[in-house]
Amino acid sequence: MESNSNQSKQQSNPAPAVNNNRTLLWVILCLAVIIVGLAIWFIVASTSQKKQLQEAIALKEQAELDMAQKELQNDYDALNNEFAIFENSRQLVMDDSVKLDLTQKYETARLQIEKLQQELKNQKHKSSAEIKKLKDEISTLRDLLRHYVEEINRLNQENEKLRTENAEVKSRNEQLNSQVRETSRRNEVLQERMTLAEKLNVTGVNLVALNKKGKVEKKVQKATQLRVTFTIPQNNSTPVGEKTIYLRIVSPSGQVLGGGGSFSFEGASVPCSAKKVVEYAGEEIGGVTIYWDVNTALTAGSYTVELFADNYRLCSNRFELK
Repeated sequence: MESNSNQSKQQSNPAPAVNNNRTLLWVILCLAVIIVGLAIWFIVASTSQKKQLQEAIALKEQAELDMAQKELQNDYDALNNEFAIFENSRQLVMDDSVKLDLTQKYETARLQIEKLQQELKNQKHKSSAEIKKLKDEISTLRDLLRHYVEEINRLNQENEKLRTENAEVKSRNEQLNSQVRETSRRNEVLQERMTLAEKLNVTGVNLVALNKKGKVEKKVQKATQLRVTFTIPQNNSTPVGEKTIYLRIVSPSGQVLGGGGSFSFEGASVPCSAKKVVEYAGEEIGGVTIYWDVNTALTAGSYTVELFADNYRLCSNRFELK
């Protein structure tokens, strides 16, 4: 009996050892998980810091390129000012062959600058190599322009003496030309006054829309006729006789309301809306009326009435039709 009890105790003793092994295993696993987690966190943190550092470096480099780009634009502006100075100086050169040569070189340089400006405008970001290339080209162009200006100044100095000698001759010629121009101008004014005095005049021009009963129509869309009335005042300078008066009515869309054929005006054939022949005896003719039969759809708006006679435009008036 005692022997069986001792045997039972011997069989139950290994349990604490097994539990201790399991606890140790769990501890090792937990430590492993912690170590792996710390390693992963360290890797992620290191990668993030490296990325931030790279972004900071890229931003710094971009800022430097942007500053260089602004400086490049300033260089362009300065070069353009030199172009303007060159252009002003170039106008003083009297030698046509020299002027042609300088002009060709100037245009070549100007086109090159426009090309560089277009590159600067089209490319939002540039590399340092591109910016250096553009700066070098600007420097080359600037040196070229300065050479042109120096050449022009030299030519101007050589021509100064000749310009001085010619000044008196030019002055005398200008005085003669001025007298001739003044005499010619006076003759033209006299001729124009005489011509205008003969022009047939019209006053009281009016435009209304009529319906099929010949009554005034308020809505132009319903009109069957347009009526133009005016007065020809007395003018003793106008040659008497039969006068053909041509009417042009221009719609709000800019189209001539046709149907009246055409007439000659200032050497061209001009379409008209209608025409009327009157006998002018130098006295006032009141209530002259010209009708235009509607042959197209009309819209409300601003209509222009033009009257022509004897190769003159007698009037050009606007009327609002609703």
